[in-house]
Amino acid sequence: MDAHRALLQQNDPDLYAALVGEEQRQRSGVELIPSENYTYPEVLAALGTVFTNKYSEGYPGRRYYGGQEYTDVIENLARNRACAVFRSEHANVQPLSGSPMNQAAYLAFLEPGDTVLAMDLSHGGHLTHGAPVSHMGRIFNFVRYKTQPDKEGRIDFAEVRKMALETKPKIVLCGYTSYPRDYDYDEFKKIADEVGALTMADVSHIGGLIAGDAMRNPMDYGFDIMTTTTHKSLRGPRGGMILCKKGHAQAIDKSVFPGLQGGPHMNTIAAVAYTLKEAATPDFKTYARNVLANAKTLAKTLMENGGALVTGGTDNHMMVLNTVESVGIDGKEAEKVLDEVAITTNKQIIPDDPNPPLRPSGIRIGTPAATTRGMGEAEMVQLGRWIIDTLQHRGDAGYLAKRRGEVEELCRGFPVPGI
Repeated sequence: MDAHRALLQQNDPDLYAALVGEEQRQRSGVELIPSENYTYPEVLAALGTVFTNKYSEGYPGRRYYGGQEYTDVIENLARNRACAVFRSEHANVQPLSGSPMNQAAYLAFLEPGDTVLAMDLSHGGHLTHGAPVSHMGRIFNFVRYKTQPDKEGRIDFAEVRKMALETKPKIVLCGYTSYPRDYDYDEFKKIADEVGALTMADVSHIGGLIAGDAMRNPMDYGFDIMTTTTHKSLRGPRGGMILCKKGHAQAIDKSVFPGLQGGPHMNTIAAVAYTLKEAATPDFKTYARNVLANAKTLAKTLMENGGALVTGGTDNHMMVLNTVESVGIDGKEAEKVLDEVAITTNKQIIPDDPNPPLRPSGIRIGTPAATTRGMGEAEMVQLGRWIIDTLQHRGDAGYLAKRRGEVEELCRGFPVPGI
């Protein structure tokens, strides 16, 4: 035990016990929430450094406090590495997480009441993409396009173009939190150009897969703005980044600080800098390809065993299982049953879900975290079978206890990085 952990155990045993309990939970179960991952030991080390003591309002070379020689070093490392990895002309690495990241992007270019064309929440869009319950949905006029569930969730671009021509959005936004397909960025760019709108892609879920050259990069298609969190498929600390064309750099930077945030979290920026160094390696490219291969295998296995996926498959790292159609229970109950056997998923709305968000009709499943542990396609086949079988045997205590033991035995063969 290192000295810092020993001090925590000595001075706050209740907090320490929760920390140890969470470490054990992560070791003994399999994490299949697509927005979660296991970060690098070096990231955990960077997060616990003295950079957490330092205020650094402003940007490198233009700070409001003294003593910035080393904070400037780490922020420049993170910015330069982000530009290289994502082939972007400018990067802002200060957003504290995904929601303020998107808020800063909107506020850089929009006035209250301006229109944004974005994906409908139930069809895969994020809360910050204009959900009525979000502050952004109250400030701006979000017009929401939908997918075609009867056509494997594909987007009808003729309909998107029609909506854009009718509503004249200032931003055409593509991005998702529960959409298992890739985007046709070229089609979005054509529509935005036709109506004189900016193009924005929120790739928070697939940022790591883009960095690893396993999925298409919006910046290669001339997008104006790209946002991504750093803690999902990118495997970094909890934070966000805004990538953009050079001409938008000043507006973005001013929107983040002083427009929306105060002092950046420099310990997180240090951890982001390390994450981006890893993202540029051949090993990370292999990891990104493996995430996709595992997802396709898991999706195929679920469908072969009676699982109904909302898009009939996946092009990325995630899938949404319609649990009502598959096994006759809602997503809240399915999440709870799988928790009992140490398989972690999350309840998820499906397109035009008749059920409320806290008791939706599906669960969301993804492969980044399991792939980080070294699990491969053989394990995905096993997990796919287990998921359907477990949901079918809900209420059988003996069965669930036996299945939990099998999951924990599987996990013992795949250590969690950093624990």
